[in-house]
Formats: sequence, structure tokens, C-alpha cells
Amino acid sequence: MKITVCIGSSCHIKGSRQVVEQLQYLVRENDLGSRIELGGTFCMGKCQQGVCVTVDGEFFSVSPETVNDFFETNVKAQLLG
Repeated sequence: MKITVCIGSSCHIKGSRQVVEQLQYLVRENDLGSRIELGGTFCMGKCQQGVCVTVDGEFFSVSPETVNDFFETNVKAQLLG
């Protein structure tokens, strides 16, 4: 699974650094490092929609407050479901 987080200026202001750090933590905590490739990219063109994240090409809007729910629902559930 490939997760890409926008680290462009608009998403950075909205908390992309915190989102990346929390995703790194959750991947480690759930021992999914061998199954998840976590990367960054610059602007995805959806700056109004919060921190832009894609999972295998599917777009999500994530914030530091919603990253844990996002991980459970859209990452862990897909990999382990």
C-alpha cells in the first residue's frame, strides 16, 4: 500500500507535518512497515480540502485531529480486513 501526503505550503500550514509524524508512528505501532510505503509530494491541487492524502491513488482529506480515524478506517481495515 502506498500512502502519499502533500507537504506543499497550504497543507503544511494545515498540519501535514503532524499528519506525517502520526502516520509514521501508527505504521510502526501496528508493525506495518513492510506493507506500507509512506511518501510525500508537493501540491495535489486540492488545497482547500485540508491535508491531502492518497492511499493507492484514492484521495482523502485528513487533519492532525482525524489522522487516527483515517488510519483505522482507510489503512488498517484495508490491509487487515
